[in-house]
Amino acid sequence: MKLTVVGGGSTYTPELVDGFARLGDILPVEELVLVDPDAERLELVGGLARRIFARQGHGGRIVTTADLDAGADGADAVLLQLRVGGQAARQQDETWPLECGCVGQETTGAGGLAKALRTVPVVLDIAERVRRASPRAWIIDFTNPVGIVTRALLRAGHRAVGLCNVAIGLQRKFAALLGTGPREVHLDHVGLNHLTWETGVRLGGPGGADVLPALLAEHGDAVAGDLRLPRPLLDRLGAVPSYYLRYYYAHDEVVRELRTKPSRAAEVAEMERRLLRMYGNPALDEKPALLAERGGAFYSEAAVDLAAALLGGAGSPYQVVNARNRGTLPFLPDDAVIEVQASVGPEGPVPLPVPGVDPLFAGLMANVTAYEDLALEAALRGGRDRVFRALLAHPLIGQYAYADALADRLVAHNREHLAWA
Repeated sequence: MKLTVVGGGSTYTPELVDGFARLGDILPVEELVLVDPDAERLELVGGLARRIFARQGHGGRIVTTADLDAGADGADAVLLQLRVGGQAARQQDETWPLECGCVGQETTGAGGLAKALRTVPVVLDIAERVRRASPRAWIIDFTNPVGIVTRALLRAGHRAVGLCNVAIGLQRKFAALLGTGPREVHLDHVGLNHLTWETGVRLGGPGGADVLPALLAEHGDAVAGDLRLPRPLLDRLGAVPSYYLRYYYAHDEVVRELRTKPSRAAEVAEMERRLLRMYGNPALDEKPALLAERGGAFYSEAAVDLAAALLGGAGSPYQVVNARNRGTLPFLPDDAVIEVQASVGPEGPVPLPVPGVDPLFAGLMANVTAYEDLALEAALRGGRDRVFRALLAHPLIGQYAYADALADRLVAHNREHLAWA
């Protein structure tokens, strides 16, 4: 089995490699190819990756290359984890929206739109090259904004599934609180990427008993504390929102916080410098503890599970993925990309039925889906007016004066990445 990671020079990669090494019985990787244009980073990450495999007795071969076509040739699955513009672009995404009183964040709001505009054309070019190099390869997208990027891939006819680590992180947390194993916890997970709610927590599988009310009664304060949302809000929702919902439910509070502390991009950039220095140490043969602070917790487990299921291996039968709606949520278009539990196999993901969704959640999903439609059009066709329309549609913006000002800033800060600007 050959797997290719595009963006293999990412500091995330040792987390992924560690998962491949530990879970070789689930996903028997014979060749792992790390593709990245940054030769220096690739050498550091590739060296650590080989040492991790060796430490854990994994017999797979690790190849590093800047040649995407060669790296994807004959691949069974290709994982995308790239960041167009790097941390410098993220720094911009997180700062200029604050000038207009809007959340500055890399996957939602105006910053998320900027990232989509930079990313979608690049990912589509990569996917076309993957299709030529290995027509039956599955593309697993971990590149944000996952929902918009996955929709672009599916619209272009690619064999693609979007992946996020929010659900698996909550699954692990709930399992620990309940004193059981993660595979015993099945989430009733519904929404769009980075706009999701856990409306049930079931033991043993989709038909198991829902223990969410008891979980909130006993551990609600701890769950709310992790989300940085008030405990009474969770009780009133009767659900556990993802931490990204704080940008919506406490927007002004978040903006005040972001204006008074260093950006997450600055923190991550410094962390990456430290990690790369560590990766260059020839004695290091395991992922360092600092990597847990980088983000992407449990990414490796989720990626291994998904790739194994898609390739006919021993992956979990039910997984939270980003896939076409196809009537699962009747208030959204069939071609919308939703994030839900799905049955996953070699033919791809099939979303599980979702019972009636609270209008409080459905309304926000419909609004953000409309924004994502407009964002994808702006990414594919360009033009300031399309950027303005997407910003005006976003529920975190929604005022024409803000949309106008943000459109100007977005174009100014991203001109080098926008072919039409």
